[in-house]
Formats: sequence, structure tokens, C-alpha cells
Amino acid sequence: MMRVVIFALVAFGALAACADPTTSQTLPGETITIDTHHGPRVFTVEIAADMKSQERGLMFRRQMDPDAGMIFVFYPPQMVSFWMKNTFIPLDLIFVRADGTISSISANAAPLSETSIPSAEPVRAVIEINGGRAQALGVGPGDRVHAPQFTVAAQ
Repeated sequence: MMRVVIFALVAFGALAACADPTTSQTLPGETITIDTHHGPRVFTVEIAADMKSQERGLMFRRQMDPDAGMIFVFYPPQMVSFWMKNTFIPLDLIFVRADGTISSISANAAPLSETSIPSAEPVRAVIEINGGRAQALGVGPGDRVHAPQFTVAAQ
């Protein structure tokens, strides 16, 4: 009887964890480098490459390491729009063209906002980092992002 109760508690705990929106997801990761006028800046990002991971993004996260982030990849390049619903930390959204150059940055997107944050042109990717980091590190439009998504074969 004890074994059944323990199994039931473990199974219930696993189901509760799956139903809990605050449970962090595990996505593949990679290191990307952004060449700025102040030198290269390195980030470790999670890759949101499918619809499910892109819909969730960084929602429900309460903190993120200073040089961490998430990259959203789109094939083919397209106009995209983001919002901050259920996102508790301010973010910089870096919109990146297919050639790896930064198109634009939406700095310090307000947590929990449902205001649309659109790209200015079709983009291959959007990189989300902690709010204010792009300015603090000198990341800006025209800078180049080095990541596998921006190779000639990916275009």
C-alpha cells in the first residue's frame, strides 16, 4: 500500500509540474556573438525554433542571467510581432535580418504588456535579452550577429 501511495504522489507531482505555467522549459541552446563598435558581445541563448516554444518564449520567467537570452528563428524571413504578456522581466528585442545584421531594437519592453512590438521589416530572427543590456553593451542597428541561423545556407 505504501508503494502505491508514493507512486500516486510522484505521479501527481509530475502532473502538477506539467500544468504549472511557471515551470521553466528546457530548450536547446547555443552561443552567439554580436560584433559591436565596442567589441564582440557573447550571449548564451535558448533556441525557440518551433511554434510551441515561440509562443511561450520567456513567459513566466522571474530572472535571467546577464548574458543569457532566447533566439526566435523564422524560415523564411518574415514580418513578426511580439508582446510581453505573462513576461515578468523587461526585455530588449533585437530584430535580425537574414544576413545577420541587426535591423532594429525595441529596448526595455514593459513586462506584462499586451502592446504589439512589430519588426520594421522581414527578419530571420529575434533575440531577447535582459532589458537595457543592448544599450549598456553598445549593441545597435547594423551590428552583425554570428550564429548558425545566419549562414549563407540558411538564407
